[in-house]
Amino acid sequence: MYIHEQGDWPKLHWSSEALTGLLAEVRHRQGRLLGQMQALGFGLQEEAVLRTLTEDVVESSAIEGQELDPAAVRSSIARRLGMDVGGLKPADGDVQGVVEMMLDATRNYDKPLTEERLFGWHASLFPTGRSGMRRITVGGWHNDSDGPMQVISGPVGKERVHFEAPKAPRLEKEMTGFLDWFNNGPEVDPVLKAGIAHLWFVTIHPFDDGNGRIARAIADLCLARSEKSSQRFYSMSAQIRQERKEYYDLLEHTQKGETDITKWLTWFLECLGRAIDGAETLLASVLTKARFWESIGVSPLNDRQRLILNKLLDGFDGKLTSSKWAKLTKSSQDTAQRDITDLVQRGILIRSEEGGRSTSYTLARR
Repeated sequence: MYIHEQGDWPKLHWSSEALTGLLAEVRHRQGRLLGQMQALGFGLQEEAVLRTLTEDVVESSAIEGQELDPAAVRSSIARRLGMDVGGLKPADGDVQGVVEMMLDATRNYDKPLTEERLFGWHASLFPTGRSGMRRITVGGWHNDSDGPMQVISGPVGKERVHFEAPKAPRLEKEMTGFLDWFNNGPEVDPVLKAGIAHLWFVTIHPFDDGNGRIARAIADLCLARSEKSSQRFYSMSAQIRQERKEYYDLLEHTQKGETDITKWLTWFLECLGRAIDGAETLLASVLTKARFWESIGVSPLNDRQRLILNKLLDGFDGKLTSSKWAKLTKSSQDTAQRDITDLVQRGILIRSEEGGRSTSYTLARR
């Protein structure tokens, strides 16, 4: 029997005694992180928010097996926020759609969550009306035309059903109840509400596809409410991806159990705490980047040089060669070599000892 088939569904309950200390600790970590970030200048805050939102969008999609180009996501977010980051990369409809959903959830956290808003999010995720090659219902609840909504793994003929959602005729009533609770229900700490809403929505599973990403966007909306701020400095989705197996195992266990969701909320709060702790790594990276650009001072750099230096500061994958420089900046090999030689002569880049085509370059310590 699934949780939505229990007689007391959707009256979810939990042990406040078991969660009180954990919730207080997470709230303390939230406050400490926000205090650290607010002590930074506006420019550093912008950079931290841009990096966090980029990570959130990329990782939430990756949980579902969709790999997005981080550079395209970053460019799309920067454009939407009116930020001048240089070297902007065009983004396709898939990237723009998920960015629009995430920004609406976090920038407009104080607005009600409505059926129309959810339909808009869903339509933005699937601008072509397809999930891969499959045509799906977009901007509307699933209709069971292809059978019951199930979460399945395994090869054809040996499929394993992890979960089966409420049938289509129930969806209108189920979603009305969920949205009424979300907007008008009893007072619940917004952090706790994030975990409840995440589970509740993904259990209803109202769409043909995209339910996980939308559930995590709803959780992010609640977390923004908990901080009364649209600025995001940690990514719950990035932490969930690191713990992806436990995440799915616990969802399955909870959805096949009773309506006591204490175990799920305990994990959710612990995962959130680890996400907040992980933001300290982001803070250190942002500060390192800021110190680097301060050390450069007013030295003139062209757009190509700024683009590659930012990539190196963000953690360049592999070795930087002149060929990679030319490819990334869409310039000739000669132009790439001139750009690099200039930075080497100014002590910004260091040339490796290898010669010829194996020559690579790294940032000089500053």
